[in-house]
Amino acid sequence: MKNLTQLFLFAALVVIGMSQANAQDKNNPWAVSIGVNAVDTYPVYPPDNRPMTGGFPDEFYNVSDHWNILPSVSTLYVGRYIGAGFALGVRGSINKIDKLGDLPVDDLAYYAVDGMFSYSFRDALFGEGGWFDPYLGGGGGYVFIGDKPSHGTLNGTVGLKIWLSDKINLDLSSTYKHAMMPGTYYTRHMQHVVGVGFAFGGKDTDGDGVYDKNDECPETPGLKEFNGCPDTDGDGIKDSEDACPEVAGLPEFNGCPDSDGDGIADNEDKCPNVAGPAATNGCPDADGDGVIDAEDKCPNEAGPASNDGCPFVDTDGDGVADKDDKCPNVAGPASNNGCPEVDAAVLEELNGEAGRILFDTDKATIRKSSLATVDRIAAIVMEYPNAKFEVEGHADSRASNAYNMSLSERRAQSVVDYLISKGANASNLMIHAYGEEQPIAPNTSAAGMQLNRRVKLTLK
Repeated sequence: MKNLTQLFLFAALVVIGMSQANAQDKNNPWAVSIGVNAVDTYPVYPPDNRPMTGGFPDEFYNVSDHWNILPSVSTLYVGRYIGAGFALGVRGSINKIDKLGDLPVDDLAYYAVDGMFSYSFRDALFGEGGWFDPYLGGGGGYVFIGDKPSHGTLNGTVGLKIWLSDKINLDLSSTYKHAMMPGTYYTRHMQHVVGVGFAFGGKDTDGDGVYDKNDECPETPGLKEFNGCPDTDGDGIKDSEDACPEVAGLPEFNGCPDSDGDGIADNEDKCPNVAGPAATNGCPDADGDGVIDAEDKCPNEAGPASNDGCPFVDTDGDGVADKDDKCPNVAGPASNNGCPEVDAAVLEELNGEAGRILFDTDKATIRKSSLATVDRIAAIVMEYPNAKFEVEGHADSRASNAYNMSLSERRAQSVVDYLISKGANASNLMIHAYGEEQPIAPNTSAAGMQLNRRVKLTLK
């Protein structure tokens, strides 16, 4: 009955310890370990003070002569990680003692409950996640050995956990338990434990192996190297920083590919499968005219975009495109809009005697003798379609000045009408009536007055 009471007390203390412990690993804070324990009273006291013992650490590992082992699961540990390598836990043990030092005894029942405050050196020495995990522990407990007086103990532990995975370890430890009650020196002992530990309690909502507290994307499965965030296309750039998360790409293009290798990411390249310059958004432009080949009607000949990439026609080859050339069929300088300029010889012909168009007295009708002159002048006017001409009308001094002004205007108009009939551009011909104001011969003879009844063209 006494043993049952002690076993009940042991179980209750384990449960209490489990509920009151407040922290094992920051991701899996809870830990449970089950195993086998061995109790040894031999190497803990000098033999001159305690017969049948050898003193520390004499025959520390003499298993066959000194260790008391119950061949079954005989220890249970429950603990919680506190932080910074520290953990607090409770261990319960049962055993049967048939040796106190070298003295045989009659299978004394052994029960112990121990609280332990421990420190792990793993993270400090080997980095987080290492498999080699040495630790030290200290604390106190209570022990029941057969019909001997039960008493408290002051404990010190040296241990090693070998992590087989992030949740399972092999736990090896040796604890010295110093009897605290006077007259119980004979129950000072070493307790060795070999157990298998299980860490748990970490929350991993998306099941990606990264616990929520460290997972930047706790609702979406991801990778440890990206703190639990995904890299859908596997290009080494997490989706949240990847401009093209569904297609593998390059870091210099924020995770987007450059299929044609032209230095422009596909998502910004209008021609992602054909290399081209940045100036044309990644599309080729064979003739370099700024119009991409796909839209260039003359891809191998430079031309403006306004003409679909084709050069403008220059029929007369004067360097002025027909669209801007007012004389597209006659070469002329750009300064004169592609039209030829009137040279000195032509001006001489127009302004000299050969360019005079004569009229009869009081008539505005061109003399037949002057028609050849007018035809020659018409050819000149049409040869220079961009030139502006002034058609001057003159009269002799007979009649009034007002009448002569009107008559000279009619004479100029008759020449203009004739030139237009021959194909001259009316907008290039401007009439100016001078009447009798500019005679070229004296009006004192019939011959002189004949010369003054005239029309001539001058370059405006």
